[in-house]
Amino acid sequence: MSSPSKRREMDLMKLMMSDYKVEMMNDGMQEFYVEFNGPKDSPYHGGVWRIRVELPDAYPYKSPSIGFVNKIYHPNVDEMSGSVCLDVINQTWSPMFDLVNVFEVFLPQLLLYPNPSDPLNGEAAALMMRDRTAYEEKVKEYREKYAKPEDVAGAEEMKSSDEELSEDEYAASDDEEIAGKPDL
Repeated sequence: MSSPSKRREMDLMKLMMSDYKVEMMNDGMQEFYVEFNGPKDSPYHGGVWRIRVELPDAYPYKSPSIGFVNKIYHPNVDEMSGSVCLDVINQTWSPMFDLVNVFEVFLPQLLLYPNPSDPLNGEAAALMMRDRTAYEEKVKEYREKYAKPEDVAGAEEMKSSDEELSEDEYAASDDEEIAGKPDL
């Protein structure tokens, strides 16, 4: 059996070669983003989500951490954090699975067959059980608002406005203002 680092490398290369856009977060191979398209025959079809993936040191023996960066309306996805409630990732993960399985099987299955009896988003679960049509309309509304293909390409993780200047604020400020006047 190969070492976890070799397996991580192989799985990541396999994911990159299977037509997924993968963006590395740093020099290591443990954190990255993947563009994920909503599955056909679902109200998510046409949407593109940016998925944050973190591979633990013990991968593939320990499951990856998966989260939606842009908002999605789904009973099994926390609306604020993007955390995913998915048994196969959280409890029944096996080294037999790889990253391609996550994006070609597990996430599409999650979106096609939500489980409102084990929700992370109680409002979505209740609406789905009460009024399936209204639920699907809300999914489409979120898809249109937060998962447009052109928006995902440039999307960044939400950052605190206290910590960083927006691009407009940065462009409007000049170096003198930030650094102060030079001593004469």
